[in-house]
Formats: sequence, C-alpha cells, structure tokens
Amino acid sequence: MKKTTSFLNIELKEGKKIYFSSDNHLGAPNHSDSIIREKRFVKWLDSIKEDASSIFLLGDLFDFWFEYKKVVPKGFIRVLGKLAEISDSGIPIYFFVGNHDMWMDGYFEEELNIQVFHSPQKFSINSKNFFIGHGDGLGPGDKGFKRMKKVFKSSISKFFFSWLHPDFGVRIAQYLSTKNKLLSGVDDIEYKGEDKEWLVQYCKKILTKEKFDFFVFGHRHLPLDIKISDFSKYINLGDWISYFSYAVFDGTNLELKFHKDKA
Repeated sequence: MKKTTSFLNIELKEGKKIYFSSDNHLGAPNHSDSIIREKRFVKWLDSIKEDASSIFLLGDLFDFWFEYKKVVPKGFIRVLGKLAEISDSGIPIYFFVGNHDMWMDGYFEEELNIQVFHSPQKFSINSKNFFIGHGDGLGPGDKGFKRMKKVFKSSISKFFFSWLHPDFGVRIAQYLSTKNKLLSGVDDIEYKGEDKEWLVQYCKKILTKEKFDFFVFGHRHLPLDIKISDFSKYINLGDWISYFSYAVFDGTNLELKFHKDKA
C-alpha cells in the first residue's frame, strides 16, 4: 500500500452534515447534454449548502481538464461559480483528482480556495476513520489502465501537451476521453461480485494493516454500499450521469442517496 498522509481531522457541529459526490464528467458526451446535468448538479449544491459542514468531490467532475499557464477549458461556468460561492461562504470543499481531471495545477486552490488532493487521504470525522479517494488504479488488475495512467501523469507528457494550442489540444483530448475505454479506466459498470471488485479487494487489504470505518471512492460509476468487515464498509458514490447519487455523513452513519430533480 502506498503511504498516505496522517489523518486530517474534521469535527461536525450539531445539525451539520458532510456530503460526498463524484463522476459528473461535465462536457461529455456533448454540450447540450452536459449542461442539463450541470444545472441539476448546481441545484443539488444549492440544496445542501444550508446544512453542509464540508463537501467532498471525488474526481472526474469534468470529462477533461487541463490547466495551461493562462487558460483553462471553456465552459462549466455555472458549477465553478457555485463552488466559488460555497467556498466563499466558509464551507470547505475537498477535491480529489480523477483520471479525467488529473491535470490540475493550482487553479482550484487559487481561484476557488478548494483544497486539491492527488492521492487517497485519511480523515478522522467525529472519531470515525475515513479512507477517501477517486479510486482509479487501485487494487489488483487493470494493468493496461495503470500503465496508461503513469504515462499521462508524467511531467513529460504534461509538458508536451501544454505546447499544443488549446483549440487543438482540448478538442483531441475530449475526443479520446469519450471514445477510449482504456483511458477512462471503466469498461464495465455492472457489479462483478466482491471477489472481482478491485476496490473491494483493495479495501480489504488495507484493513489488514489499519482500521477504517468507511472507505469512500468514485470511479466505478456504480452506487455501492458493501459491508467488508464487522466494523467497516465501502461506499462507491456512483455518478451524475445515470444515477445522480451521492453520500451523506451525519456524524454517525454514512448513507447513499439519490437526487430527485423536482424541475
């Protein structure tokens, strides 16, 4: 297991909750479909800001993201504005990069005051131990994607991509992001059973070395609530494409929920 940071502590005030969400893939498959989902996600953010103590976004908010020195991808103004509003109100937002938006390099921290993590982290929330990350490249198997991820994470790849004109580079990257399953790392969103779910196996391995009450990941695009020991469970957050699912922690229990659009 790769070494992670020490526990980050969060204490919930009475009546407050912590929200978890993942895998919006804004920008895909096209602008018209994406903006409908973006508006729905913004509506959800509005609905939770009154009782949210903090918000965790577990990656792949965008289907593609790259930060040039002076340019970021066009669009997403509604969600970026809402995240800025929530952050400015004093509600902490924690962002874990996914395999589709791994090329983050300071924009969220500087413009939105959002803390960004590039690897899984450990949190202690009301004395409950959480292990949180996007989930890509963890556990056994998926060797093709893991090799591809190393290539894209390298500083050399990032440097050469930065020399492409944004109009050309973003267009190529968006095409590959939606068409190439090896790049996405998700080729089957049907539940495979505990013995074949890589993230379940990963969680169980970690439990042999350290105790966690909750493991929270995205990436799989499938809402999952799986008890993996007498004291621990694994939650996968699903997505905002098919399920519009998220999780809520009230200080004691972590529960999967589904957003019902009342529009």
